[in-house]
Amino acid sequence: MFMSSSSRISRAFQNPCRLPLDQSSRYVLFSDCHRGAGKSNDNFLKNEFLYVSALKHYMGQNFTYIELGDGDELWENRSLSDIKAAHGESFQLLSEFRQKNRFYAVYGNHDISKRKELPSGMIMEDQEQQTDLYLTHGHQADFLNCVLWPVSRFLVRYLWRPLEQLGVPDPTSAAKNNRKKKRAEKRLTHWARQHHHLLITGHTHHPMIGTPSSPYSNTGSCVSPSGITCIEITNRCLTLIKWTLGTRPDRTLFVERIPLGKTVCIHDYA
Repeated sequence: MFMSSSSRISRAFQNPCRLPLDQSSRYVLFSDCHRGAGKSNDNFLKNEFLYVSALKHYMGQNFTYIELGDGDELWENRSLSDIKAAHGESFQLLSEFRQKNRFYAVYGNHDISKRKELPSGMIMEDQEQQTDLYLTHGHQADFLNCVLWPVSRFLVRYLWRPLEQLGVPDPTSAAKNNRKKKRAEKRLTHWARQHHHLLITGHTHHPMIGTPSSPYSNTGSCVSPSGITCIEITNRCLTLIKWTLGTRPDRTLFVERIPLGKTVCIHDYA
């Protein structure tokens, strides 16, 4: 008998990685980079310069990097070594975060092959109000991409990958199917409300910061045509950030960091 989506989300936190959260904490949360093998269907490739610029910023500002799943596109590609070879600078920066003990990750559906080395969930334990943050990829709310993931991977790898090059969207993806996206987000929001937890995921590629009445947030992705998004956590507050290409008055281009919406602090949810 299959578990409900709520039970699957709860199970993601049975053996979580635990991190402290206090006023001095500096975390940046990314998800859904979908780093590919550098070919025409590598959706990360067009935004890699933004990602590299963001990582250099967060390295210099003493942030800890957290990846909420689907970092590497291991449904369309079988070999992680091919992905690393295609994105050498990105992996060099990630290696530097690891060497400084400032790298953590959970697995998602597209990198579920890492499930033996990565946890499915992470909890940031609030040191002041005990208002903890629960982090996971979010595919647990999506039956096709969680329970039936071998079927979805087969379809993506052998059917939708070649069709994607012709402009046909993948119907198994919650990021590309609005009905699936809304259904998954509704289930994730319901779980957060039901359990009175602050929940942050990826999976749907829909960036948002939750409210006290709807304590569910999403990091977005690194594969949007308009740029990449992430969530910064500083001073026990959450800020949604977009990294994109800007233009100066002299018509030169630069990488721009843009806060999106209002910063929401942990005490706002109390």
